[in-house]
Amino acid sequence: MLQKKKNNAVLVDGVILNGPIMDSKAGEKFVEEACKIIMEEVIQKADDVTGKVCEWRAPETLKQILDLEMRDTGESHQKLLQICRDVIQYSVKTSHPRFFNQLYAGIDHYSLVARFITEALNPSVYTYEVSPVFLLVEEAVIKKMIEFIGWEEGDGIFNPGGSVSNMYAMNLARYKFCPEIKEKGLSGLPRLVLFTSEECHYSMKKAASFLGIGTENVYFIKTDERGKMIPEELEKQVQRARKEGSAPFLVCATAGTTVLGAFDPLDKIADICEKHGLWLHVDVS
Repeated sequence: MLQKKKNNAVLVDGVILNGPIMDSKAGEKFVEEACKIIMEEVIQKADDVTGKVCEWRAPETLKQILDLEMRDTGESHQKLLQICRDVIQYSVKTSHPRFFNQLYAGIDHYSLVARFITEALNPSVYTYEVSPVFLLVEEAVIKKMIEFIGWEEGDGIFNPGGSVSNMYAMNLARYKFCPEIKEKGLSGLPRLVLFTSEECHYSMKKAASFLGIGTENVYFIKTDERGKMIPEELEKQVQRARKEGSAPFLVCATAGTTVLGAFDPLDKIADICEKHGLWLHVDVS
């Protein structure tokens, strides 16, 4: 059954085609009111030192307050606006002047607006056709990051976090060492071994597990009293792996370890990697 709607939209078997799937005016009103709550309760209070960092509640209590049950029917706008207020009230205020964590640096009003725009436009940055502006933005940011490293040219990708970044790096190193893995898989490979610091990020073992290399094939190199990898110990472990008949292929150094903030001696480690033909990855935070 076809039934014509305004703006050339049609209803086909209960599904609206070529038209809005909801009341756009009501939606716009909700966005307006929700943004007002965000402005008043988050942005304007971001530097209020007198407020609490978090209105702490035990998990079971918070579940009841937020009413997280999934239902088949929707909620009224007023109920949804109250949910917005509750979410803000009981969340950690990461921009609070007395909230201290290594992953946060307060509120940035300008990047916040940029995030509003990206959320509203909802781009997927995989081709120029569907995301012309943001693809060019991505290229510009990567170009600047390459300049920071000191390279004249290069390429890169953005990842959701350190764990995925380290796994990608490990995969690249393995592919460089044995390109045939793409077609033949792990069955035809020797025992691959990689080296990293005792103070490395936990994702090194996780990446080795995900990629089928195995956590026992991650050799942890001793560190000095400041948490830095000892190059001489790395040399010993590389030679040990070769004597065992293993195939060393990667060294994961760290620039800013999780606990001590240590920077491994990258130049000396790079010399060892060049000597033994190993891929050098630096996990930087």
